[in-house]
Amino acid sequence: MSKTILITGSTDGVGRHVAERLAADGASVIAHGRDRARGDALVERIKKTGGKAKFLRADLASLAGVRALADAVRHETDGLDVLVNNAGIGAGGGVARREVSDDGFELRFAVNYLAGFLLTRLLLPLVEARAASRIVNVSSAGQQAIDFSDVMLTHGYSGVRAYCQSKLAQILFTIDLAGELKGRGITVNCLHPATYMDTTMVRLSGA
Repeated sequence: MSKTILITGSTDGVGRHVAERLAADGASVIAHGRDRARGDALVERIKKTGGKAKFLRADLASLAGVRALADAVRHETDGLDVLVNNAGIGAGGGVARREVSDDGFELRFAVNYLAGFLLTRLLLPLVEARAASRIVNVSSAGQQAIDFSDVMLTHGYSGVRAYCQSKLAQILFTIDLAGELKGRGITVNCLHPATYMDTTMVRLSGA
């Protein structure tokens, strides 16, 4: 039986490459993104080469959107072999301004950390339903200490600071979750994908 793999943020960049590669290797891919046209195009490319894929649209800047995505995934499958939390917002370069999510959280913290945290918690029963399953958090080598007196960065904001803080939070979550799930047949990892990637996120960051 082919493995069922959910990849968030898979209509562009690293996520798209991973979705196409895993589908080519025989996985049944559940692709996620915000753009319906790009999602449908990804699914069409995968299916043309004999792969299996389904696109689910959701905006992870909203916790309601995260919950809606989890509901849609549960409708599609009774188990996940791999959950890849890849969706994220980059540093935005020198022009990044502070924005907030639909729920009032600083936007990079909301999308890069809170969305993956909540989605993982909601889908954990599906991950546990499959033997030797995996959770992979796509993080970054760029990290910055979290200011717990101003986690939402209402003072001294910069896109780089917000991005690096959110990625450290994601890494800490990965470590905690790996310890929590030890002995339950679930491997939990985070990774820095590459030194440089020619992706939309990296280009917009000015790297």
